[in-house]
Amino acid sequence: MIDEEFKMAVKSCSECGATLPDSIFDSPEPVHCENCGTRFQVKVFPAFFSGPGQVDYGASIQTDDEASCFYHPEKIAVVACESCGRFLCSLCEIDMSGRKICPNCLEIGRNQERIEGLITERTLHDQIALSIALLPLFFIFVTFITAPMAIYFSIRHWRSPSSILPRTKMRFILAIIVASLQMAVWAAVFFPQFLKLTKHL
Repeated sequence: MIDEEFKMAVKSCSECGATLPDSIFDSPEPVHCENCGTRFQVKVFPAFFSGPGQVDYGASIQTDDEASCFYHPEKIAVVACESCGRFLCSLCEIDMSGRKICPNCLEIGRNQERIEGLITERTLHDQIALSIALLPLFFIFVTFITAPMAIYFSIRHWRSPSSILPRTKMRFILAIIVASLQMAVWAAVFFPQFLKLTKHL
């Protein structure tokens, strides 16, 4: 069965939020919103109007006006994926925390760490950036290389998924500050030497 909240969302004007008449569905001509005048034309599959037990979701398509599943063209579509919009039959419909998604979006979400319920571990990029900035302090000459690396790594992964547990960007900020100070020291040391060298040339 199609979720009642989804039905109400479809029946609401996207411009002003007013409730649209039932005549909007499968109308051969566009229907105007009585409130703001926006034109709509909506095509839906019959399962949209069905109640519990009225549709055999595992059944094959019998008529041309039935929407088919993207993955099983012979099966009746019962819902649209909330991520990509593909029509899905009951076999392909996956409920993730109240969201209906398809198998492909589930796989993409898992690989790109977009679905919280499937994530068991994450790379702590902020911790790595801070380590790159701090650890070479014991080998001061290495900071000539690691300081730019720490800044680049912090900026590169600023928007990357962080820890599963909530945490701030403070480690990235500290890494950038420490690395910037290291680069400032190198500049203070080498720039005067560079000026002297250019004078002799």
